[in-house]
Amino acid sequence: MIKPTVQKVVLAYSGGLDTSVIVPWLKENYGCEVVCFTADVGQGEELASLEAKALASGASQLIVRDLREEFARDYLFRLLRAGAIYERKYLLGTSIARPLIAKHQVEVAHQVGADAVAHGATGKGNDQVRFELTYMALDPRLKVIAPWREWDIRSREDAIAYAQKHNVPIKASLKSIFSRDGNLWHLSHEGGPLEDPWNEPEEEMFQLSVSPQNAPDQPERIEIGFESGTPVSLNGQRLSPATMIEHLNRLGGKHGIGRADLVENRLVGMKSRGVYETPGGTILLAAHRELEALTLDKETLHFKDLVALKYAELVYNGQWFSPLREALDAFVDSTQGPVTGEVRLKLYKGNILVAGRKSPFSLYREDFATFGQEDVYNQTDAQGFIRLFGLPLKVRALNGLPVSGLDMPQPDYSRFKRD
Repeated sequence: MIKPTVQKVVLAYSGGLDTSVIVPWLKENYGCEVVCFTADVGQGEELASLEAKALASGASQLIVRDLREEFARDYLFRLLRAGAIYERKYLLGTSIARPLIAKHQVEVAHQVGADAVAHGATGKGNDQVRFELTYMALDPRLKVIAPWREWDIRSREDAIAYAQKHNVPIKASLKSIFSRDGNLWHLSHEGGPLEDPWNEPEEEMFQLSVSPQNAPDQPERIEIGFESGTPVSLNGQRLSPATMIEHLNRLGGKHGIGRADLVENRLVGMKSRGVYETPGGTILLAAHRELEALTLDKETLHFKDLVALKYAELVYNGQWFSPLREALDAFVDSTQGPVTGEVRLKLYKGNILVAGRKSPFSLYREDFATFGQEDVYNQTDAQGFIRLFGLPLKVRALNGLPVSGLDMPQPDYSRFKRD
């Protein structure tokens, strides 16, 4: 493969094993200046000593941007309003962060006059697609370097050996070799013993949540307020988006909420196993669903569930900056006006129990639902409705067709002969 000529590259830098060894590798193989870019999306203390580490690895500088509020407001809460979950369990914590990081990486490349961008995603994973689709959408002129698709390193063990040879400070070891990705929304765990789906995750692996067995023996009540589908308050106190998630992460983690163990279908065609901790997001999703159930009409609610599946697929596949995602957001936004009110929940040993919900735009009418009132609902009207609703079933039975649809009789084509 012919390498492009690169003068300066901006590397999406986490300070983890992969991106740490990429810095000296880029300098050796491309002879270019390396600028490291780190997005603060809520990984917290991992950023403390990052600059010294990047410079020690050979970078000319480290640029850090605090994106926590933007991440929560413009990405996570959009995800929440859409109700998007990938393959029934995954709340898309890693997937949703990548387009935001790549967007700012492109901006930094413009800022420092770089002609290339680089990432540490492997050639087997989804992140390479998420990063590069964003680069293409925002500035296709930038050259893209993906070391995992070029170098001879083929495992985390190889990467550790390379780092040790080049005196790059790293945390990973051969004994503890989980691949983790953390941000404001979640913490993911992959690799090591998790690569065998039969292996149960060890309790020591979890970092955001206690096990449900060790959670408090008494439930904790909380109340979340929403305005047009967006969470705005916790227990009566208005909070910024990022602060809201941080508070709920602590509460959810304390009660063992938000763990998911999933064998998922990667975009590149293989299955992989990941274990996710998303305590705050799990609570918010449960509350949002309860309020939607109270305020959205049947047809809108049911169709929105279909939209949520496609929305999740687009996010997982890295198509955040796509016309379809923008169009789906327009639909979601149009549904969220009445999703305003409060939801009361009880957190208890890994469970989220609904204790109440209310909204000024509630479509629930007690006088309609009660079995005792006849002035708002004439029960005899149901007879005609049932006759029409069941007419296709009646016709099928009158024609002698089996209920299951199997063992169908041969049709009598003589009935359809022309005269």
